[in-house]
Amino acid sequence: MKKLIIAALLIIIAAGCQQKQEPKGQPQFPGQGPAGAPQHAQEIGMLQEALKKNPHDVKTWIQLGNIMMDTSRFKEAADAYGNALSLDPKNVDVRVDLGTCLRSMGKPDLAAQEYRKALETNPNHANAHRNLGVVLAFDFKDKARAIKEFDKYLALAPNAPDAGQIKQMVSELKK
Repeated sequence: MKKLIIAALLIIIAAGCQQKQEPKGQPQFPGQGPAGAPQHAQEIGMLQEALKKNPHDVKTWIQLGNIMMDTSRFKEAADAYGNALSLDPKNVDVRVDLGTCLRSMGKPDLAAQEYRKALETNPNHANAHRNLGVVLAFDFKDKARAIKEFDKYLALAPNAPDAGQIKQMVSELKK
């Protein structure tokens, strides 16, 4: 059971927002940390300034949300994603990222709502199915519905990097 929980947590982390890849040639400096904290602080400041000038810039709200999520500032990420969704409510990727933030904030019920809203807009959004499956399995203990979500995920993304883990999880849930 511990392996199942660890696998689920790894999946949720991987299912988080689309993390920006740091250029490979950049060295890590002492005190910078793995996420490049000083660089993120500078980027956050630049994005916040841009939003003061143009608060209707969806892409900038999304970028701010992504950085906040990457630095585990889930409340601030959720706020940024919420602002993006107020401008573009059909953005399924942002809605899924918002759900992931909400779950990380200890609000699985709200996370599940966001995943379901995403699926109303795009019933074939693989990550929404996977993330909803995780919430159903581990937060709501609803194995049957979780299995259905994971099966849908696997049907949509049979070659996903985590397909083996999801299959293992489904096998464990069926026991």
